[in-house]
Amino acid sequence: MPNKGLIDLTGRVALITGGSRGIGAATAILMAEVGADIAIFYRRGNKSSLRVRDEVRRAGRKFLALRIDVANPRSVSRAVETIFKHFGRIDIVVNNAGIWTYGEMGKLSERTLNETININLKGVFNVCNSVVPYMKKQGGGRIINVASTAGQRGEAYHSHYAATKGGVIALTKSLATELAPENIIVNCVAPGWVGTDMCAEVFADKDFKEEIRRTIPRGSIATADEIAGPIVFLASDLASHIVGAVLSVNGGSVLSG
Repeated sequence: MPNKGLIDLTGRVALITGGSRGIGAATAILMAEVGADIAIFYRRGNKSSLRVRDEVRRAGRKFLALRIDVANPRSVSRAVETIFKHFGRIDIVVNNAGIWTYGEMGKLSERTLNETININLKGVFNVCNSVVPYMKKQGGGRIINVASTAGQRGEAYHSHYAATKGGVIALTKSLATELAPENIIVNCVAPGWVGTDMCAEVFADKDFKEEIRRTIPRGSIATADEIAGPIVFLASDLASHIVGAVLSVNGGSVLSG
């Protein structure tokens, strides 16, 4: 996405969780291309984080990567403090870290359930809980949470995942009304199917991938860049009056107002 001057994040600092791969990496790179300095959290994928670092620096922006478990509130708090000390501010947060696993009801283990809740929902809460005090002190900020169409309509055999993403949507709306008076604008995007590492295993079945593609009115499965664009839009001044929105980015496969 070329920068035609409409979106300019120069002078702003963005934190992207799950920022070494997929949607997170694409968002980090695009935000750097429109002027933001970048910090990422990642759980694994050090080589991928180095690729993101190189792209961010190629755009002329500063970069910091921290290996963090977002489910651990103390680790998140220390990491957020480190970012603030390093850059002097945190203007944008993209809560993207998440996992997607199969889970048939009646056979779903408590361990799988807890891991999904801890990363997908508690992780978002932990980051927001740590970042918001800094944003209040500096006079505002933007928070964009990454939900899913599964959180809007449910998803068979992934009920635990859908429940966490529905929780992210509810958390987004709650924080949006709470924090807007502090000039902290909170929204979320809800992607459908995206061609990232998260879906690589199921998309290895070419027939299944084609079946999914045919269900999408636009006729294609989204790339990570196609999700990053709307996230960057919500982080920009163009979206200053959008508060508590769930922006569906799914090629028309799920239509919800």
